[in-house]
Amino acid sequence: MPTDVEIIVGDSRKVLTSFPERTFQCCVTSPPYWGLRDYGIEGQIGAEPTLERYLGDLVAIFREVRRVLRDDGTLWLNIGDSYTSGNRGWRDPDKKNPARGMNYRPPNPTGLKDKELIGIPWRIALALQADGWYLRSDVIWYKPNCQPESVKDRPTRSHEYVFLLSKNEDYFYDSEGSKEPTTTRGQLRNRRTVWSINTEASKEAHFAMFPPSLVKLCMVAGSAEGSKIIDPFFGAGTVGVVARELGRGCVGIELKPEYAEIARKRIASAAVQTTLFSRRSSLGSA
Repeated sequence: MPTDVEIIVGDSRKVLTSFPERTFQCCVTSPPYWGLRDYGIEGQIGAEPTLERYLGDLVAIFREVRRVLRDDGTLWLNIGDSYTSGNRGWRDPDKKNPARGMNYRPPNPTGLKDKELIGIPWRIALALQADGWYLRSDVIWYKPNCQPESVKDRPTRSHEYVFLLSKNEDYFYDSEGSKEPTTTRGQLRNRRTVWSINTEASKEAHFAMFPPSLVKLCMVAGSAEGSKIIDPFFGAGTVGVVARELGRGCVGIELKPEYAEIARKRIASAAVQTTLFSRRSSLGSA
């Protein structure tokens, strides 16, 4: 059973080009959100000066993902939204969330006013659809334990999106393995598009980690046991942890060496039998 996990430190825009076509069955990933965090590393996705540049970078990366996916491959893309910055070039830290502080913030996208929801998830989904992906489903990830917000003029955000996209019209989807329980004991039904999953904190992982239970649902539905998974934004390595648990191989690409090291430690401690490779890409940054 191939449960190898390889971590590559490098820029996905370059590293993905080194893989041959049809290498992976499934991609499960959560890219950095635009203008929300400063990861403190040159070339980071999410720090583009314009929304158009951000969307263009993601479309280019996922075009390479589509190339390296098998013909039955799927992409499970977790992404959240953000608001216009009001053209402020900074943001103060929050007592409950120090990482919220930023030394840069992009200006309002053209045509948008202050205090507007940008609609980033659907902008990405439609851009990927226009680039050739099949947009198959929009899943609402409902977070019962969402972080409180101090706003008084709108509801507190408690959800993000997970988009299911496929390389071709026909693709692998394990509807039986991904079924959910009904209110009748012992009965199952086809999984619905609202997933209630708590966020999970970690002392080691950075703040943008997404929960293993969310990754597991995507991976079970989108890949067969023994297949290979790709995550071009590996972060704290949750996709690698889940892949090993479910009997899949995995390649994770991470730009920031500190996060790659966190991922290595998490995966190693999760299962001593994991074959874990870690290397720095020689391809450089985009």
